[in-house]
Amino acid sequence: MLTVGSAAKSITWLSAVAVPLVLQTFTAAAAESTVDTLEEIVVTAQKRSENVQDVPSSISVLGGEQLQTLHAVQLTDYAAYVPGFQVDTRGSPGQAQLTLRGVAASISSGPTVGVYLDDSPVGSSSIFAQGSSFQVDLMPYDIERIEVLRGPQGTLYGASTMGGLLKYVTRAPDLDSFELRAGTDVLTIKGGSGTGWGGRAGINVPLIDGKLALRASVYKEYTPGYIDNALSGRKDENALEQLGGRAALLWRANDQLSVKLSAMIQNVDSESGATVVVNPVPRSAAGGIEIGRPIYGDLFSAHALPTPFSQRFHFYSATVNYDLGWAELVSATSYSLSHLRINIDFSQAAFGSLVCQLDPACPAGGHGLAPLHTELPLEKVTQELRLASPTGGRFEWLLGGFYTNEDAPMSERLGASSSSQVPLPFIDPLAFLEEPSKYREIAVFGDATYRFNELFDTTAGLRWARNSQSTSTTSSGLIFDPPSITNAGSSEDVVTYMVSPRLHLTKDVMLYARVASGYRPGGPNAPFPGVPPKADSDRLTNYELGFKSELLEHRATLDLSVFDIEWKDIQVQGITPDGLNYNTNGGTARSRGVELATLYAPLAGLHLGLNTSYTDAHLTEPLPSLQGQTGDRLPLSAKVSASLTAEYAFPLQGDWTGRAGGGYRYVGDRFSEVESSPTSARLPAYRMLDLNIGLSNGRFNLNLFAKNVLDERAYLSTITDRVRAVLPVNIAQPRTIGASLDVRF
Repeated sequence: MLTVGSAAKSITWLSAVAVPLVLQTFTAAAAESTVDTLEEIVVTAQKRSENVQDVPSSISVLGGEQLQTLHAVQLTDYAAYVPGFQVDTRGSPGQAQLTLRGVAASISSGPTVGVYLDDSPVGSSSIFAQGSSFQVDLMPYDIERIEVLRGPQGTLYGASTMGGLLKYVTRAPDLDSFELRAGTDVLTIKGGSGTGWGGRAGINVPLIDGKLALRASVYKEYTPGYIDNALSGRKDENALEQLGGRAALLWRANDQLSVKLSAMIQNVDSESGATVVVNPVPRSAAGGIEIGRPIYGDLFSAHALPTPFSQRFHFYSATVNYDLGWAELVSATSYSLSHLRINIDFSQAAFGSLVCQLDPACPAGGHGLAPLHTELPLEKVTQELRLASPTGGRFEWLLGGFYTNEDAPMSERLGASSSSQVPLPFIDPLAFLEEPSKYREIAVFGDATYRFNELFDTTAGLRWARNSQSTSTTSSGLIFDPPSITNAGSSEDVVTYMVSPRLHLTKDVMLYARVASGYRPGGPNAPFPGVPPKADSDRLTNYELGFKSELLEHRATLDLSVFDIEWKDIQVQGITPDGLNYNTNGGTARSRGVELATLYAPLAGLHLGLNTSYTDAHLTEPLPSLQGQTGDRLPLSAKVSASLTAEYAFPLQGDWTGRAGGGYRYVGDRFSEVESSPTSARLPAYRMLDLNIGLSNGRFNLNLFAKNVLDERAYLSTITDRVRAVLPVNIAQPRTIGASLDVRF
């Protein structure tokens, strides 16, 4: 394993020897280079394997090698390189809200961006399991690629993909080649006193040549903490550990039948979030908050109680492909289990004051301790069957059926403790809630493509889905005296559609239009006076024009899309005069924008990229329950985001190759809530620079990386409804420098 000392020596050597060599080689290459052509990128966005440039939709793809070069260990390491993709995190993998094209999930509790692992959805689609706040955030080891599909994907992917889809595609077992690989890394983070490290290994074994193969991998990554707690005195309190593994078995019985079985486990353990406390500054007389100066200094939090977070994710799947000749039959079955444990310190909120009032030992004007502990298990079973015609004909079609069953027995316990963290008798717990919920969905879907000639074709799709939900709430504790039990249920039918004509100006240049709809399931409310029995699904329609091209003899790609999204019946949370929260619908919104993605290979080994987006997402009607006004920007939506990338690979002596690259990412300012809300905080724009340099010869790959080189203090998210004298804000990881070594046999 690399040590800090060896990493420093490597950096020194590369600075003195490799960097001048890069410049000399670059000059020589410019004089006598044979230009590169860009590799074809194959995606499964339309549930068929096809070139990404042929898909009439806005898609970004991040390859496994690119993620490894970035030393990406969570979504926030690479999200800003994808146009229009916003990830707002609480400071560790698994605690994040995903936003695409400004369609924000934070207005309600249901997600607006779906997450798929190969052919199966993961995470919850209901409004009861906090699916918008907690995601499956995989460390991308043994990942072939990540596909990000922008715009509603409700026809092929169903519920909660109204903003788009994040799809992890894992590496399949290789039936013919043996492979063994292992790697390690070491890193340091500004502000932290510890050293981070990681280890990983993978193997592919053909058990029967051409028939049966096994691929397996394991990894462990430790990221040191860099946040100090001003109240407890604890140093580096936000250390993070990720541990996982995967195994996949592929059996190709004959040319027609193949079966893939896979299992994946990932554990995330964070000692605390990457949260600092700042002074909340009034934005204007009308309300709102600006991010002020850190109260206790840079990289300091302030909470009295520990706030650990953990996620256990297990995923098992079976995929069967059978070629019938006239069509291909695919069966995708999955079972996933996610268990979250979330701890939040409510001591500085109103509950801390309440504990102090009830505790005779608490000094006047003080705060008691109010720990909130949440258990959030989610058990999910899915089954999809689809039948697809062969590709390449004048008429192509796809028919499918889908079923899912979710159980989420969530519970929350709000405690009351003395200053020595001992539960107070007769007061603890303040509240205990058990809220188990069930979500069931069945759906049928299909699409068809007709090619009128070599220049023009049209694809149309339709999906019908029916979901049924049930929930019960048992409340007890000091606040809920006497205890109560409520039960509720609902069901609804939803139809989504898609129409997309394509015009092929040449073999490498395509114009497309796309009209597509998406939805997010509603759900029942507890039967209280003045509360509607349920919230309906909210829906949107996307109107899109796009241009995709491969230029300069396949040395450049240029993709441009323009979209207009109409969102209606937005799901929001209402509140009764007695202070009871419930789900309802209200208001409309619109998101319009432009997205540009380019890649250019001007010289052999040199690739230059530019991605950018402009998104104007705003309310078109008032939202009184959120104190939102017409024209308010939607939460967590940056108007402008952009990234620049460059990578240069060059030959060295023998079979060695050098590589140098970097990326610059910019994300504009966002609001934590709708803009006019008195507690809406404006999160400032941020810029980050990432650099890397490496050596490889096919077997050994040494990579030195630096993330957030300029040490930008990027504020990613905040929860402003808890604002008192301090504002907790989650930040991006400070400057990180490290080295990794991978060996392949």
